[in-house]
Amino acid sequence: MRYMASYDFMETMRTTNQWLGATAQAIGGYPAFSMIPNPSMEWMRAWGEVTERTFQRMVVKPDWGIPSITAEDGKDHPVNVEMVIPGAFGDLIHFDVVGRPERPRKVLVVAPMSGHYATLLRSTVMSLLPDCEVYITDWHNARDIPVSAGKFDVEDYTLYLVDYMRHMGPDTHVIAVCQPAPLTLAATAYLAEEDPKAQPRSLTLIGGPIDPDANATDVTDFGHRVTMGQLEETMIQRVGFKHPGVGRKVYPGLLQLASFVSMNGETHAKAFQNQISAVAKGEAGDHDKHNKFYDEYLAVMDMTAEFYLSTVDRIFKNGEIAKNEFTVAGKQVDIGKITTVAVKTVEGSNDDISAPGQCIAALDLCTGLPDDKKASHVEDGAGHYGIFAGKSWRNNIRPLVLDFIDANSPKAADKKPARKKTANKNAAA
Repeated sequence: MRYMASYDFMETMRTTNQWLGATAQAIGGYPAFSMIPNPSMEWMRAWGEVTERTFQRMVVKPDWGIPSITAEDGKDHPVNVEMVIPGAFGDLIHFDVVGRPERPRKVLVVAPMSGHYATLLRSTVMSLLPDCEVYITDWHNARDIPVSAGKFDVEDYTLYLVDYMRHMGPDTHVIAVCQPAPLTLAATAYLAEEDPKAQPRSLTLIGGPIDPDANATDVTDFGHRVTMGQLEETMIQRVGFKHPGVGRKVYPGLLQLASFVSMNGETHAKAFQNQISAVAKGEAGDHDKHNKFYDEYLAVMDMTAEFYLSTVDRIFKNGEIAKNEFTVAGKQVDIGKITTVAVKTVEGSNDDISAPGQCIAALDLCTGLPDDKKASHVEDGAGHYGIFAGKSWRNNIRPLVLDFIDANSPKAADKKPARKKTANKNAAA
C-alpha cells in the first residue's frame, strides 16, 4: 500500500490548485473592489478562472457532445449514445442517429488507451457519422474499477476486441487509431484462426506502433532506455481511498499528463499566458479555441499497471507484434493467417509519436494476404494528431478510408434494404 500516499499527494496538489484558482477568481471578482479600479484585481480574477478550470478538467470525463447529424434528407437527426456491450474495463458503444435509415458502412473505431478518453476521437466520429454506422471502444478509468474485477493487460485488451468483432459480425470495417493498432492486428489474426467467419472485411491502422524500431522516436527511445523495474518503481502507484478502485495498481493519468506537458512545455505555458490575457480583456469564451482544446487534452484517465507495463515490455521492448511472436492465453497469434481481411495503413510524414515506417510494417507481416488487399498512405506534412483529426483527416485521409471500405464491401446489389431506425428509449446520454 506504500504508493497510495503518492497517488493521494498528486490528487491533493490538483485539488489545492483548483481551490486556489477558485479563490483568486472570487476575490478578483468581488464587487467592492470595483469601486477603485485596479488592473491587478482583474488579472487575479483571470488567473483564477483559467487555473480553476484547468485543474478541474483533469478529473472530468468529457461528454461526447454530438447533438445532431444532418442526413441525406437535409434534416438534423439527434444522436443517441447507446450501450452495446458493457464491460468492467470498457464498453462497446454505438452512435444511433435517430430516424435515419441504417448506413451500409458499419465501422468499429478502436480508441487508444493511452491516458485520454475515447472522446479524444470526437471529431473523427463526427466526420464518419454522416456516412457510417459508427461504433467505438469506450475504455474506463482504471481508478474507478474495483480490484475485484481482476487484471487487464494487453492480452485482455486483445480479447475484448475479439469479442467486439464477433458481436458486430463479418460486415464490419475496423479503424484502429494509434496505440491499439498492433493489438487490433493481433485480434484480427486471432479470429483468422479461431473464428474465421467473424473476421471484419477491412482493417485500417492509423499511426500505430506495429514495429516501433522501424523508425525511432523519443517514445520508442524511452522504452528502450528504462528497465521494467525502473518503470514499475517510478510510474506505478496504488489508487487512493477516494475512488472505487482503491488499492488497484495504475499508471496515473496525472503522471501521464505531466509527461505530455513537459514534451512541449514552452508551447503550453505560452498558451495559458495568452488565455489569461484574453480572459482579463474579456476576449475569451467558454467554448473558445483554447478551452475547446484543453478541456479534452487535460481530461486524463488512469491505466491499469499491468496494461501499461505489458505494453512497454511486449510491444516496444520485445517487439512481439513486429516479430510475429505475440501470444494470447498461451497461444501464439500468427498474423500470416490473415488472408481475407483487407489491410490499409495510414501514416503522417511529420508524426513524432509513431513515425513513418512503424505502421506500414503491418503489411509485411500479412504474408498470407494478396497484394490487392493491401494499401498504404503517407500524409505529407501531417503530425500524429492530424492523421485522425483536423484538416488532413477531413480533406484527404477520410475520403481514402471510405473508398477503401467501399472497395472491400459487398456490391450494393447484394445488400439488403436498409431498415428505418427508431429512437432508443434506453440510450445512454
